[in-house]
Parts: sequence; structure tokens; C-alpha cells
Amino acid sequence: MQLSLLPQRATSKIAKYLVGGVAAATVMTGVTTAVAPTEASAAPASAQRIDGWIKHSLLVMKAKGIPGSYEGIRRNLMRESSGDLYAINLWDSNAQKGIPSKGLMQVIDPTFRTYHVDGTSWDIYDPIANITAACNYAAKRYGSIDNVNGPY
Repeated sequence: MQLSLLPQRATSKIAKYLVGGVAAATVMTGVTTAVAPTEASAAPASAQRIDGWIKHSLLVMKAKGIPGSYEGIRRNLMRESSGDLYAINLWDSNAQKGIPSKGLMQVIDPTFRTYHVDGTSWDIYDPIANITAACNYAAKRYGSIDNVNGPY
């Protein structure tokens, strides 16, 4: 389980956005951690859950200096996975090479490992880890996830 220290005001914001199983997050004073979701959530998530994941990710991104907006993340997330935590692409060029795109933002394993954000889970299917790694990659390659308007 990965831990990240966040300012106390950030943890109160995270607590505000935690809803029905959002990555089974646990918030303690000054510390937050996210745990991988259960198999029961393997279908497109509700708008409320997606909203919570994006807002939580934005807090982590802000703390780490990763640019991006709610709208940019949501647009890419819905295009890539339609909100399915366990989405996996088994047909594109990456899949043909044996490295399929996975999770909400459809990240491949090598990209996830390279752009993983400290303090988030190492599980590629964890919504916060997947979103923040994808946004970190997009920031380095395109300046921000906001500049991504198609497959990346």
C-alpha cells in the first residue's frame, strides 16, 4: 500500500469527494492512501464515482505539479474507457506487441511504470494511479492532458 503525505487542507477536500467505494480510499489526518477497487466494480462506473476519482487525482496532481483540468481528464477518460476501471484493449498495435492498454485512461504497462506518480498505487487498474500516471505522461509529451484530443 503506497502512502502520500498531503497538506491537511487537501485531506479534508479528499474526504469531501470520497463517495461509494472511490478506490476504497482511507483518509487520515495528513495522510491518504488508495487501494485497488474490487472486481465488483468492473463495469462502467457511475458519474458520481468518476467525478470523485477525477477530483482526487487533481489533488494529487496539484501536489506534484502536474498540470491538467477536470474537463481534460474527463474527456480523455470517457473516450478511452467510458469509465470502465478494468477496460483493456486487446486489438490495437500495443496489444499486438503484447502490451495492451489498461484502465480508465488506457495506459500501457511501460508507460505506467515510467510515469507513475509517487504516493499512488502501483496497480495500473487503480483509478487514481491510472489517471495521474496518464496525466503525468501527457504533461511531459503534450504539455497537459488538456492538449490531448485523441488517442495518445
